[in-house]
Amino acid sequence: MPGAMRRALLAQARACAELGSPMYAELLLRAADDPGGAVAGVLGDRTGSGFILGMLGTVHRIVLEGRAPELAAHYPTAGGTRDPLRAWPAFRDVLAGHAAEVREGAADPPQTNEVGRSAPLVGGLLAVAEATGLPVRLLEIGASAGLNLRADRFRFLHEGGAYGPESPVVLPGAWRGLPPVDAPLVIAGRRGCDPSPVDAASADGRRRLLSYVWPDQAERVARLRAAFEVAARVPAEVVRAGAAGFLDGLAPERGVVTVVWHSTMRAYLSPDEAARVDRHIEDAGAAATGDAPVARLSFEGRDPSRLDAVQVVTLRLWPGGEPAVLGEGPAHGLPTTWF
Repeated sequence: MPGAMRRALLAQARACAELGSPMYAELLLRAADDPGGAVAGVLGDRTGSGFILGMLGTVHRIVLEGRAPELAAHYPTAGGTRDPLRAWPAFRDVLAGHAAEVREGAADPPQTNEVGRSAPLVGGLLAVAEATGLPVRLLEIGASAGLNLRADRFRFLHEGGAYGPESPVVLPGAWRGLPPVDAPLVIAGRRGCDPSPVDAASADGRRRLLSYVWPDQAERVARLRAAFEVAARVPAEVVRAGAAGFLDGLAPERGVVTVVWHSTMRAYLSPDEAARVDRHIEDAGAAATGDAPVARLSFEGRDPSRLDAVQVVTLRLWPGGEPAVLGEGPAHGLPTTWF
């Protein structure tokens, strides 16, 4: 196996171990030392984290669709009870038997729509509400199925108690320290975009989202399924569009604070599109007024152009504000530590 590919697999294995998936960590360690090159056969020279996660997600989807029964016996999400740390031979067989499908699937950006990231995002939104006192016009770029557009309807548990309404989505240990939980948070509108939006109301859409959750992480699986229930009750629009196109013409609106938020998606943008996104938000910010403020709220790596195991909550509020780092947390959002 080429050295660059081996290093990429080992780095992703470390990230999976740090983020609580011993199953994926073991599979990637075995892949890095695979003399037969099954992984190299589907990834080629594509060594980015997104391609590796896309490979894992595509195999998981094949398992969930019932097309890999030997591997399914190791996947808890498919009812598997065998030791997931011994799944490598069956995993390698799926790579070999479905090489063209996995090769194509690896090129699709992962659609995690990770519900745990609502913890940093809602905390940041509370900071916006405290600063402005206005209802929120919420816009999400890279929204996937738009599950986190309903994040104000989730319940966040912390050392001092709980924040949020009674909800199917309950996030234990969500916060270390507290955002301004007494701020009045009202969502006046929920709209997002994604180049390939997922319909969380459809069986295929739910299976696609589930395929990008790591199969040995039962709590993440439960959160995702609970978020499907919330999404069925709370309307939100997700349109098929790139981030820059979606924000074209972005402008403040009187009587609301316009918040553009995003999480773990900046690394998937080309440099040109990322620059256009920045320009659209900054132009809207330059037009902001006290009764029509604009905010950018993100949960991304400190270098947002790279996927990272630790991410920061960053807020910039116009008029006049400079970017401020409010907290940090692991890439899946829990727990978020507030500074």
